[in-house]
Amino acid sequence: MKPARNASRESLFSLAAALSLPMFAPSAMADFIGDSKARIDMRNHYINRDFRQHNAPQSKAEEWAQGFTARVESGFTDGTFGFGLDALGELGLKLDSSPDRRGTGLLPFGPQSHEPDDEYSELGLTGKLKVSKSVLKLGTLQPMLPVATYNDTRLLGSTFEGGLLTSQEIDGLTVNAGRLTKANLRDSSSNDDIGYGAATSDHFDFGGGSYAFSPQLNLSYYYGKLDQIYRQQFAGLLHTQALGNGFNLRSDVRYFDSRGDGAERAGRIDNRNFNSMFMVSHGAHKVSAAYQQLSGDSAFPFLNGGDPYVVNLVTFNTFTRAEEDSWQLRYDYDFAAQGIPGLTFMTRYTDGSHVKAGSVDNGREWERDTDISYVIQSGVLKNVSLRWRNVTFRSGNGLTTDLDENRLIVGYTLALW
Repeated sequence: MKPARNASRESLFSLAAALSLPMFAPSAMADFIGDSKARIDMRNHYINRDFRQHNAPQSKAEEWAQGFTARVESGFTDGTFGFGLDALGELGLKLDSSPDRRGTGLLPFGPQSHEPDDEYSELGLTGKLKVSKSVLKLGTLQPMLPVATYNDTRLLGSTFEGGLLTSQEIDGLTVNAGRLTKANLRDSSSNDDIGYGAATSDHFDFGGGSYAFSPQLNLSYYYGKLDQIYRQQFAGLLHTQALGNGFNLRSDVRYFDSRGDGAERAGRIDNRNFNSMFMVSHGAHKVSAAYQQLSGDSAFPFLNGGDPYVVNLVTFNTFTRAEEDSWQLRYDYDFAAQGIPGLTFMTRYTDGSHVKAGSVDNGREWERDTDISYVIQSGVLKNVSLRWRNVTFRSGNGLTTDLDENRLIVGYTLALW
C-alpha cells in the first residue's frame, strides 16, 4: 500500500508543479513533493436547538449534516526562494433538515423558500513563497490572529481570501502582516466582500506580532483596520507559572480598543474590551475563572466569517454586547487519571449583565455548557472522536433569547500521506 500512496502523491504534485512551477528543474521539486502532506477531516454534526421563549418565530432548529475537508500542503522548492502550493476542498452534505427547522449554521438555505441546500462546497488554492524564515501566502487563508480568527465551530471552517506574511527571523519574535479582501462563511459557497454586520469593505489590513521573553512569558500586539468601518488595537499577555506541589497557573490577559474608521459604514464604533482568564491545573483537574468587561457605545466588532478573540466566547454566545460585563467559571477533567484515556469532561457557567442593545439598557444573559468527549483508542475505529455538547441559554431584562441545545459531533481525520 505504501508505494501506491507515494505514487499517488508524486503524480498529484507533479501535476501541480507542471501547472504552477514550470520554470524549475525536477531536482528543485524534491522538497516540494517530499515534504508534502495531505489529510481529509470528516465531521458528522447534529444540532437540536429548542427555543424556549414565548412567541418565537421558530419553535426549534434541528439539522444533521456531514462535512469533508481535504487539505493538501506542499513543501517548498529548493533554493533561496522556495515556492509551494496548498489546496483546500470543503464539502457539506445535508442528511436531515427542513424549512421549518433551518438556521443552526450547519447548512445554507434559500432566502425566499428557506429550503436548506442539499450540498455546498468550496475549493481554495494558496501559493507560498519562502525566504529564510519568512513565508508569504496568497490565496485562501484561515488565520488564527487576535484581530482575524476564522470560525470552525460547525460543519466546515470559514475561509478568507488575501495575503499573509509571517516572519520569524528574530528568535522568539513572530511577526504577521497582511490584507484580507473576501470571506467565505462557515455555511456558504460564495466569497463575499469582507465586512462587519451589514456593512462591507474593500479590504481589511492587519499587522503585529508576539515575542516570547521566555518559555513562560509571551507578549503580543496587533492592529487591524476594516477600511471605512472600524480600526482596532490589541495587546495581550500569556504567562505560565509553576506554583509547587504539582499546581500550575496559566494567565491570559487581553485588551482591545476599537474605533470607527472613515465613513463608518456600520455606524459608530466605540468599544474597549478587557478580558482575562486564569487557569489552575493539577493532575487531571483544571479550574478556570474568566472576566470580560466592555465599555463604550457599541458592541465589540469582529469580521464576518470570523470569531471574536475573547475568553467568554463559549458554545452559543460571545458576551460582547455594548457595556456588557461577564464572568465565567469552568472545570475540566481528564479521565486518563482513572484509567480511561481519551475520555474528557468540561462544564462551565458564564453570566453577563449591564447589556445595552437597542431599547434594552440593563439586559442580562447567562449560558451553561457541558461537554463530554471520547477519542477511541484502539481497534478499527481508533482515533474516531465522539462529542456531546449540551447548552442552556437564558436572557432577561428586555433580552428575549432562551434556548436549550444539544450537539452530537463525530470526527475523524484520515492521513493520506
